[in-house]
Amino acid sequence: MAAVPDEPGPGPAAGEQVPQQHVPCQVFPERLAQAKPQQGFLFSFLTHNQKCQLMLLKTLETNPYVKLLLDAMKHSGCAVNKDRHFSCEDCNGNVSGGFDASTSQIVLCQNNIRNQAHMNRVVTHELIHAFDHCRAHVDWFTNVRHLACSEVRAANLSGDCSLVNEIFRLHFGLKQHHQTCVRDRAILSILAVRNVSKEVAQKAVDEVFESCFNDHEPFGRIPHNKTYAKYAHRDFQNRDRYYSNI
Repeated sequence: MAAVPDEPGPGPAAGEQVPQQHVPCQVFPERLAQAKPQQGFLFSFLTHNQKCQLMLLKTLETNPYVKLLLDAMKHSGCAVNKDRHFSCEDCNGNVSGGFDASTSQIVLCQNNIRNQAHMNRVVTHELIHAFDHCRAHVDWFTNVRHLACSEVRAANLSGDCSLVNEIFRLHFGLKQHHQTCVRDRAILSILAVRNVSKEVAQKAVDEVFESCFNDHEPFGRIPHNKTYAKYAHRDFQNRDRYYSNI
């Protein structure tokens, strides 16, 4: 239901408009229509798919953002299984991945994810959507404010708006820059998966921004980098052990 737009490369000028893919309410509708690609499957499996699977495995085993989210999902009764809940696929448009709420599955766009750092961010972003799906009654399909809230949280907590990433996009030097980045990324993500106007997406984000930006679960803080994420994971584990012993 929720998707993260592909990251622009280092070439575009600051402020350049990112192409937006307007699709129906359900993310990746071509998954149902093209369950078995007709051409290039073997080549894809030996190249993009194999790399995607290897990068995914490394992310799940080593990334502190992801390790915390996996523990939080398990603690909430939604344990994640790599083979069941992740799927590396070719995707249309400029998205890097998405959370398909109808199957509780994270789609990783193997043709758009370029490297390990990109995979780390995409998996973290989509696991935040999966965590929201687990802990709350999110109406992904008909309530754009619900989608907006999860997109704000994902942009805020996944590292999408880290200083390094923003410099890479040639976006820096703005007052309250992190908040501005989170808002802009959330709007882009909505436009990538919903056939709505930019005005509708902006309105939805603005209506939920304050409460959703300040919802830091399960991190307990904004994890601005891996060190913050490691501390957050440590605190989560300590808190979990404390309540388990009560």
